[in-house]
Amino acid sequence: MSALPVTLMVARRVANGRYQDFHRWLNEGRDLASDFPGYLGSGVLAPPRGDDEYQIVFRFSDPDTLNAWEFSASRKGWLKRGQGLFDSPVEQRAMGLGAWFHMDGVEPTPRWKQAVAVWLAFFPISLLFQWLFGGLLADWALVPRVLVSTLALTPIMVFIFIPLSTRLLAPWLSGRFSLKQALGRWWQSHRFQARL
Repeated sequence: MSALPVTLMVARRVANGRYQDFHRWLNEGRDLASDFPGYLGSGVLAPPRGDDEYQIVFRFSDPDTLNAWEFSASRKGWLKRGQGLFDSPVEQRAMGLGAWFHMDGVEPTPRWKQAVAVWLAFFPISLLFQWLFGGLLADWALVPRVLVSTLALTPIMVFIFIPLSTRLLAPWLSGRFSLKQALGRWWQSHRFQARL
């Protein structure tokens, strides 16, 4: 059995408001990684408004190819050139789809929650793809039509929308948010306001 692809997820907080320099540095690192065998792609998730922590994802075909890049002289040089551009980096390796749902110090996310998070990412993107390109592909045979759509959507899902979905749903996925508790708080607040 062949090794599973491996993902290196890195959180880096921009230092001293140096956003332009940080973006140039990030793009340089992505270009360097793309020259290495086994490189499958990378992506960057910008922080929400009011935050400055970027999530960077590098994906390689197996642990050996990731190790080759991770401990290479070119990556070490790149990290050295980035000194002063970011504070407190956090790195985490992950293998397989379940890696998106692993959070340090937290019980593993239940599979049904993982399925909901993936579906919430997949449905709107699939719908948009069909709306934009469905008419163009309608006359194609089933296999080429599915092949093109999965080739187009898989990288978008893996590098952008599944990480985005898991980030937005993180409190719920990790059990820190409960709909029952939220509704209970809302109800208590509503009852209190009604008495005033």
